Amino acid sequence: MRAMILAAGYGTRLWPLTIDRAKPAIPFMNRPLVGYVAEYLARQGFHDVVVNLHHRPESVREALGDGSKFGFGVRLHYVEEPEILGTGGAIDNARAFLDTDDFVVINGKLATDIDLSAALETHRRARALATLVLRPNPARERYSVVNVSDGLVKGFGGYPKPGGGGDAPLMFTGIQVLDRRVFDYIPRGAGGKSIFSHTVTDVYVPAIERGERIAAHVAEGYWYELSTVRRYLDTNVALERMSKEGLDVVKDETASVEAGAGVTESVLWEDVRVEAGARVRRSVLGAGVRVPRGEVFENVAVVRAELAEGEERPDKGLPGEVRGSNFVAPIPE
Repeated sequence: MRAMILAAGYGTRLWPLTIDRAKPAIPFMNRPLVGYVAEYLARQGFHDVVVNLHHRPESVREALGDGSKFGFGVRLHYVEEPEILGTGGAIDNARAFLDTDDFVVINGKLATDIDLSAALETHRRARALATLVLRPNPARERYSVVNVSDGLVKGFGGYPKPGGGGDAPLMFTGIQVLDRRVFDYIPRGAGGKSIFSHTVTDVYVPAIERGERIAAHVAEGYWYELSTVRRYLDTNVALERMSKEGLDVVKDETASVEAGAGVTESVLWEDVRVEAGARVRRSVLGAGVRVPRGEVFENVAVVRAELAEGEERPDKGLPGEVRGSNFVAPIPE
């Protein structure tokens, strides 16, 4: 079976970390983010993976190549979008690659160990057009509610009300199993491109109204979504603690921390240097950042100041200031 990673977004909420590279190419657990997601798919039995690209596509191709560097039998393929097509349009744009069998689509900003074989069993048992992988949302975070009855998706609601009683609402994880018949619901316009951009509103709601079965698979396992700098940092630290007996610093092999420096709960990218006497806590240090003796960075994202020169901050990007040779942006809680 084949799979698709959705990775064409701009990553504006991850700015300034995306100032010099596309979101799929930012380091996550010492590999490019999309490489991490591709490894997850390959471990689950999906070795042929297509990635959609838009913003800075060359940075993604350079970072990922054909996928062979990641192991687990990953084989990466690419489709480019001259303009952002949305989820439905992205799937349609990869139609030639995907229209062979059932396939999986996953958001490219996830870290998870959800068992996809169990989701496939649900999909086939239900004979569904699509199966959405869901999870409970007990904290009632701002994820749209998915309404489910007898194992089938019946509709989609707004954000859950905070502090509500009763069972936790269900939310969509960004992972879905699709039957090839889904292409019947993604018609093309005169230009040969999909005229639908959103699978939920433009595909699944009409399909449900026509009697199609959209199955719900409520999954177990960990799941993190890395759409913001805070979530990116917290997820790196959580997984590092999980995998390395309580360690809390994710450090590229080319980064260096001198004796007498203090670094905790942080992520250090390529060629970072933290000098003796410097302190770094709960921060992300971008490629080539130097933290001089006596400097203290806490709860910040830091990139080289030269990268920020002349760059316009996107609306959802973190504001910051130049401090010496670095551009420093506080990370909100």
